[in-house]
Amino acid sequence: LEVGIGDDAAVIDWPEPQKQLVAVDMLVEGVHFDLDQATPEQVGRKALAVNLSDIAAMAGRPVAAVVSFALPRGRATELGKRLYEGLAQLADSLDVALAGGDTTVTDGPLVISVTVIGTPGNGGSVLRNGAQPGDRLLVTGCLGFSRQGHHLDFTPRLTEAAGLLGSGGLHAMIDISDGLAADLHHVLRASGVGAKLQADRIPIRDTADTADDPRTPLDHAISDGEDFELLAAVAPEAAATLLAKPPCETRLSDIGVVVQGHSAELLMPDGQVVILPPLGYEHQLD
Repeated sequence: LEVGIGDDAAVIDWPEPQKQLVAVDMLVEGVHFDLDQATPEQVGRKALAVNLSDIAAMAGRPVAAVVSFALPRGRATELGKRLYEGLAQLADSLDVALAGGDTTVTDGPLVISVTVIGTPGNGGSVLRNGAQPGDRLLVTGCLGFSRQGHHLDFTPRLTEAAGLLGSGGLHAMIDISDGLAADLHHVLRASGVGAKLQADRIPIRDTADTADDPRTPLDHAISDGEDFELLAAVAPEAAATLLAKPPCETRLSDIGVVVQGHSAELLMPDGQVVILPPLGYEHQLD
């Protein structure tokens, strides 16, 4: 970072002329987080982490971020400091420069907007539209029950994305933010293909007692969202190598295969095959 906070614009010493990745997310109090259940440091960290997860989904490397706060009147100073502490800690750990941004005071709720700038990996960006029939569908980590703390303390899968890219067979990828089923359908629609998943291969996050929960752990893993794991379509030979010799410590699971067609099917443990709709978070504009 040649020129950072304190001037009219930041100056980033880019390593070489090349394409850039840009991702932006806005978090609103009462919609994306609750300060009665999360500390300001956790909220600040999450605001940066969700953008870094988008860069990971493109198999890129984050370089710098700009951050804007709309801080509620009466608690702006202390809240702003604590939000920044959470942001800065994650940025420092991943060598991401906080290049600047803006702060204002509002009579409304807390709003945080973060924009991250990054570089594509070797060979260019990995998009959603490259999945091919025969590709294996690989998932990092575990899914479901993200609201029991995971959505605030997850680690963006940048290292894992680099390992998947290094296999030489990575065709498409997305980060699981809306839910496994919903984000799988994003890839299928973009690629013009279908998929067959095996329910007993979907990795489910360990959680507290769910005796009073009407939904099954599988339901949570399929549709909860905010897991921020990676779903990748990988050529079968490369997938076999990744599973035999994982490129990172994070769990890597083969949950199914890309097929011709346009639907997603789920093979249940009892042998029943069900259609898997795009269950998960839906963005409503009205």
